[in-house]
Amino acid sequence: MSEHQIPEEIRLQNGRVALTLVYNGEHKSLPAEFLRVYSPSAEVRGHAPGQEVLQTGKADVTIMGLEPVGQYALKITFSDGHDSGLYDWPYLHKLAYQYDEMWADYLRRIELAGASRIPTAEDLAAQAKAGHSCGGGSCGCSH
Repeated sequence: MSEHQIPEEIRLQNGRVALTLVYNGEHKSLPAEFLRVYSPSAEVRGHAPGQEVLQTGKADVTIMGLEPVGQYALKITFSDGHDSGLYDWPYLHKLAYQYDEMWADYLRRIELAGASRIPTAEDLAAQAKAGHSCGGGSCGCSH
């Protein structure tokens, strides 16, 4: 892993709607929705090529918690309860520098599937059922 792939700074933006990563003084902002739909978890990516699961209804998702994992990754907890998958430094670097292409690809796949980024009543009910999972209040919320 190149040292250039490790961010100098990691900041959660106000409103928990985006993560800012700084590489060589260059600020890269990654929206929570983008991070969520490109989660490195098996639930999203599948266990093999072609098994990816299109994530829909994530437009309102926010980042509830950030947790360093050793010296190599971040664990991100989202407001929809999703908290699996580790964002290692090379993957975060890829997301930061390929954001435009990856976001355009996601929007194209949503359109082709006839799906929506806007959460449905079913999405909201599933989130409520999953409960709040910020890790015991580490996000500063009250449970």
